[in-house]
Amino acid sequence: MERLGWDEYFMQIAYLCAKRSTCLRRQVGAVIAAGNQIISTGYNGACSKLEECLDVGCLRDELKIPSGERHEVCRAVHAEQNAIIQAAVRGVSLKGGTLYCTHSPCILCAKMIVNAQIKRCVISEGYSEQKYAELFAQAGIEVCRVPLKTGETF
Repeated sequence: MERLGWDEYFMQIAYLCAKRSTCLRRQVGAVIAAGNQIISTGYNGACSKLEECLDVGCLRDELKIPSGERHEVCRAVHAEQNAIIQAAVRGVSLKGGTLYCTHSPCILCAKMIVNAQIKRCVISEGYSEQKYAELFAQAGIEVCRVPLKTGETF
């Protein structure tokens, strides 16, 4: 039996969180941990108390907006944003924590990650927008990649 390392463990939990996503384009999950303990989780979906894209359709698809552009049109809150918001609602600091996310962040999420004082970001899959990398480098946020193993699915 092979025991999972911490990065693989939290990444698998991020993929489990993604299964709650209501986005019609991409299911994304996020976990924020510190001291090998989960602080917060998130997935992409509509704001609380609003209709989900699963129920009303995707406005970005209807308007033919390419991935990585015009985030403000989307009714969904990104997984990383939801994880940060949930910690804030509970009054929990993310300072020095690690964000595990199934996909690399968009620039809007990257800015929130920097300001939340998260120090490490572990991603599995890339995203069309790669602007986060320069921002993270300037902010001193370590970026690691934990890709899915061949044949591994969630």
